[in-house]
Amino acid sequence: MKFIKKNIIYLIVLALIAVVILVPDIRTYLQKQFFPVATVEQAVQVDDADYDIQLKGINTTSTNFKNFKGKNLVFLNFWGTWCKPCREEWPSIQSLYDERKDDMDFVLIAMLDEEEAVRKFLQENNYTVPVYIAESPINGKILPKVFPTTFVLDPGGRILMKETATKDWNTPAVHQFIDTVKP
Repeated sequence: MKFIKKNIIYLIVLALIAVVILVPDIRTYLQKQFFPVATVEQAVQVDDADYDIQLKGINTTSTNFKNFKGKNLVFLNFWGTWCKPCREEWPSIQSLYDERKDDMDFVLIAMLDEEEAVRKFLQENNYTVPVYIAESPINGKILPKVFPTTFVLDPGGRILMKETATKDWNTPAVHQFIDTVKP
């Protein structure tokens, strides 16, 4: 009895922890309250006007970015040959493209770059990912502030992922993410 009186606080805390661990509904409720996770429904939406970008194809046909809306996931990357971090992530982007080109559309837009420098970079490295140069202004939520900037957009234009640094795009985590969000 002396042990219980002396350690009553510890026993109560231990009992509460056991309840939280063993009762799934309580655990789920507490996780939602204290560790909320953003859902796709809360994702930022890219406006139709932001999709209206005329793209000159460098190693593919020219098009308008709005032609990519409503079909597949879109891997949208803003980069430049002058940008060392951009060049560093290219091998992983090429690998992701080789494995996922049937699951999603790839749109890589070279920024602040000369067309010939882009062509030379692609040819020297045997890169085949579709690359464009924007021929009209880029506005709104997708206008990059740093390079590289990459978005993964769902078919409806929601930003599912935004990365503003060099990333290894060919990892199991990225593939799992794509599998989870692809339509």
